[in-house]
Amino acid sequence: MFTKTMMILRLAPLLSALAVLALTLVHVASAQQHPTSPAEYVRLPSLREQAAIQDGWRDERLTRIPGLLNKYRIQAWLMSQREYAEDTLWWSVKGATEYAPHRRTVLLFHTNTSSLAGQPNPLRWVDNTGAVWPELRNVLTSYNPRRIALNTDRDVAFGGGLHVGEYEALAEELGEDWMERTANEPMLGIEHVATRVPGQLKYYRDLQETTWALVEEAFSERVITPGVTTTEDVEWWYREKMLLLNVTTWNHPRVSVITPESFPGWSGTKDVVREGDLLHVDFGITAMGLNTDVQHMAYVLRTSEGETDAPAGLKEGIRKANRMQDIVLERMRAGKTGNEVLKESLDQMKVEGIEGQIYSHPIGDWGHSAGAVIGFTNLPDHVPILGELRLLPNTYYSIELYAYSFVPERNETLRFRLEENAYWDERDERWKFVYGRQERLHLINATATAATQPELAFVVQP
Repeated sequence: MFTKTMMILRLAPLLSALAVLALTLVHVASAQQHPTSPAEYVRLPSLREQAAIQDGWRDERLTRIPGLLNKYRIQAWLMSQREYAEDTLWWSVKGATEYAPHRRTVLLFHTNTSSLAGQPNPLRWVDNTGAVWPELRNVLTSYNPRRIALNTDRDVAFGGGLHVGEYEALAEELGEDWMERTANEPMLGIEHVATRVPGQLKYYRDLQETTWALVEEAFSERVITPGVTTTEDVEWWYREKMLLLNVTTWNHPRVSVITPESFPGWSGTKDVVREGDLLHVDFGITAMGLNTDVQHMAYVLRTSEGETDAPAGLKEGIRKANRMQDIVLERMRAGKTGNEVLKESLDQMKVEGIEGQIYSHPIGDWGHSAGAVIGFTNLPDHVPILGELRLLPNTYYSIELYAYSFVPERNETLRFRLEENAYWDERDERWKFVYGRQERLHLINATATAATQPELAFVVQP
């Protein structure tokens, strides 16, 4: 008799094979994210237009603060700073044409209720005479907030920007009764800085494409001549080229020749680039109040030996790092802690036999922005405090990691270090790459003919 149990037993191997095939297809589909055409330098709006756009984003974000205060049962959020002694939050609430607070600048955010209903939010004082203090006391007396947030957190930069001198001035001028109502709530700063607005994504994609275009040009025969160009030459090429594009950076580009010893130290960063080298860059650009952060790799073809493609072992290293990116994105969900995502990702890597390290972070207003981190280079398994924060929706993340991979052609194990930026897709409720990701090495071909190069190549000034 052919029973139901027997049928299941006979089908089990087929079902298992189908499951493996389905998983493979998912991995293959998710891997096809390398842009199909070369990146281009995207022209941004004029600086005047950028300022108007940025102020619009700022205003939209400020309208969310009353709801944020209510979420954490805070009625007032008080910031006090002086010129060149800014609260960290200042840079996320200021106008686009403001480069520093003037004199002493005091901001009071409120819930737009009671005596402050319909009033500017924040209330703002600019003063160097002391007149701010009686006015502030009068406002507080009328408004009567039960809890007043001060940015005094010991562990979170975005919740701890109040300088000691300003704290002492507040304590002296407000007095004991008001100071007893003050509270430390770092999530106010974290959420305000981390949360994006929809209009930013278009311009963030433009910045990402320009970032890729910089990498593609830097890692080409237009900039690199094997045996002549140094990694420092390429770093300074990035800096000067960015000035021509009217963007800047939040970290000096770091270009290195990859060796087993080249991470996390500085080995390989002051080398002459030669045929057969595996190159790496870590850098980002800054414009319109936004920051990018990428890491790409390139291979210098041994053209003197007729080589036309990178060795298979190097391609396999990129593939493993790509799979790690998939694993991290698959496990990133709003509401999970950074440490939960880290542990789940490391567990899956172990199942698949992949060795490496994850150290991903929020990005946006800052290169290393507010929110939950997913690993640190020196804390590979668990991150206290910042790793215990929960991932917030409507945020950008930098998926940063490396995979170990043995390269038989070189008889050595190397770190394949990649980094790409991701945005929150509200419809699918998950993070996706903003522009794409590197899935194949940039190739530097020293024998490219002059006809394939532009007439005026960019030259780093000595």
